Amino acid sequence: MDHFPTNWGRPRNDAFDAYGTYPIHQRPVNDTFTDGVQRTQHPIVTGTSVLAIKYKDGIMMAADNLASYGSLARFKDVQRLHPVGDHTVIGAGGDMSDFQYIQRLLDELVTDEFAAQDGHTLGPVEIHEYLSQVMYARRSKIDPLWNSLVIGGFKNGKSFLSYVDLLGTTYTASTIATGYGAYIAQPLLRTAVEGFEETLTEEQAFKILENSMRVLFYRDARSINKYQTATITEKGVTISESRHLETSWSFAEGIRGYGPQTQ
Repeated sequence: MDHFPTNWGRPRNDAFDAYGTYPIHQRPVNDTFTDGVQRTQHPIVTGTSVLAIKYKDGIMMAADNLASYGSLARFKDVQRLHPVGDHTVIGAGGDMSDFQYIQRLLDELVTDEFAAQDGHTLGPVEIHEYLSQVMYARRSKIDPLWNSLVIGGFKNGKSFLSYVDLLGTTYTASTIATGYGAYIAQPLLRTAVEGFEETLTEEQAFKILENSMRVLFYRDARSINKYQTATITEKGVTISESRHLETSWSFAEGIRGYGPQTQ
């Protein structure tokens, strides 16, 4: 079938001008169908913020389960936290098809590493370095505004938390927030975590992330009150089932325009 729209209804023999339209339009050689494009330049289904913090026993991450189809809250059961091996979890914000591609790359990498049987396993530092190269190499092929990854892990008694995006940005920190969370949740995380990384318990870390996810649900139109958490400790990786935030909108009754009003 000829998939090129301007050729529909025309004879297969381009040398025969049946409609008297000279010169005859020539079909491009490298159109979308023949080129077999396998990358996303215009993201359609996207996920929003990923939050991650260090605490005394490891790393805790959180991300909601929504994948938006433009402005439509279309897919409400998407897991944006993905385990890689026994020591690492990656959280993705941005285009979900690109995240699926990266998941396949990492699964193949883990399989190859296991098959080598050389006594070595991939840790969070190695995964971070690998993803930084993959993301940077593809920076001109994917919309850089929409793709970012958070890598959290624990290996050899040390926790590791880092960020990678398609602009070539890579860094490590004790608190990381992507997407809209970089503006809204990051200040909350820094206030609650920085300077207390060695004393925060798992319960306290969970409360901090839960409160930040609640704030994002109130403020971010592309978020949902259904989320998952991942805990990475010396014992391994644990990703929770979906949780539901307890929210209250009673405060909205006193808001008019851009600020609260009592009259």
